[in-house]
Amino acid sequence: MMYVILIGAIVIFWLVAIDRPVLKIKFNDGSIEQVKGHLPPGFKHNLQAIGHQNAFKGQLKVYAKRSGYHLKFTKDIPKSVQQRIRNVFPHNGFKAKGSKRA
Repeated sequence: MMYVILIGAIVIFWLVAIDRPVLKIKFNDGSIEQVKGHLPPGFKHNLQAIGHQNAFKGQLKVYAKRSGYHLKFTKDIPKSVQQRIRNVFPHNGFKAKGSKRA
């Protein structure tokens, strides 16, 4: 009985505590330093253009939610740059996992 409770606690901890973004981008001086996940080419081009105009440092994480995608920025990225990235984010460019049926 105790092992069932232990397994349940481990599963709950795994679902809540582990950070699982769909896309993770690390910026350094306005250029893209590291990418984990699928980065659409048009979005990459727009990010490079924004970084060329404004040199910034930080990290962007994209999370998949039921209602769409949520962008989370580190505090190092200025608010004006965050808004420009939100404006060019391709909401239709990401593929959903599995098939959507009504």
